[in-house]
Amino acid sequence: MINAALHYHITQSDLTLVLALVRGKTLARAAELLGVDVSTVFRSIRRLEAAVGTVLFEKNRSGYLPGTTALALAQQAEAAESALQVAQISLQQGHAIVSGTVRLTCTEAVLQDLLVPALRQFMPNYPGLKLELNTSSAFANLSHRDADIALRLTLNPPQHLVGTCLGSVRYRVVASADYLQRKGSRSWVELDWVGPDDFLPDHSTVVWRRQQYPDLLPAYRCSSMLGVAQLVRAGLGVAALPEFMLSDGSLQALGEPLEGCDAALWLLTRPDCRRLRTVSTLFKELSKTLCWTR
Repeated sequence: MINAALHYHITQSDLTLVLALVRGKTLARAAELLGVDVSTVFRSIRRLEAAVGTVLFEKNRSGYLPGTTALALAQQAEAAESALQVAQISLQQGHAIVSGTVRLTCTEAVLQDLLVPALRQFMPNYPGLKLELNTSSAFANLSHRDADIALRLTLNPPQHLVGTCLGSVRYRVVASADYLQRKGSRSWVELDWVGPDDFLPDHSTVVWRRQQYPDLLPAYRCSSMLGVAQLVRAGLGVAALPEFMLSDGSLQALGEPLEGCDAALWLLTRPDCRRLRTVSTLFKELSKTLCWTR
């Protein structure tokens, strides 16, 4: 079987065939995608499996389940399909377009409340630009070359990274209208608090809470600030959250911004990435779109 795979030269038609069956999941749907009849798809798949010396799909009740080899071929087919689309757009527009993949890391909260709204504004203008998004709180993603760009809330970005500060971010104690209505005019210490767990032991809001209310134990603790916000939106308590998480109107601020809890929104990359056209393009667009913090 290995010898068969070594001697067979895969064609564009083979890739198109495999991709159609992976996407369609059934012979009938694959035939529809390819514009041929079902028997043609069946014979072509069997012929290809014999040529490469391995079973590409397993038949089950729901259709055809792709194996590892089929998925790998489908991935290559999608890459070729994307390259052709980019070439066509470049031809139509009369100039080369920004093309390539950028790996970006940020926290879940930044992704939902800042990054996604920003991407919605400008990414349709870059059909050849692909993003791989990783939600993490660690700068190690850039340091270990697992990402190209980081969007972070910090006052002290690592010195080995380069970038720009997009502006300041303030924190407020917030709650849902429903929770406030149920609790009435109680003091903050009498409320149910939601906070991050030990994944952020030195977060400025955690330090602030411990200083202001040393005996207060949170009723709920979450492994992400997005999780904290979701519990507060559900009416389960109060929490100190960045102001940008209040933009949808579901939460109400209970007072002025907290002193000593300010952070800054930084857009960062490694020095070896800053001259890449894909990275510089994303930097430019994010800097322009996230200017609300300036």
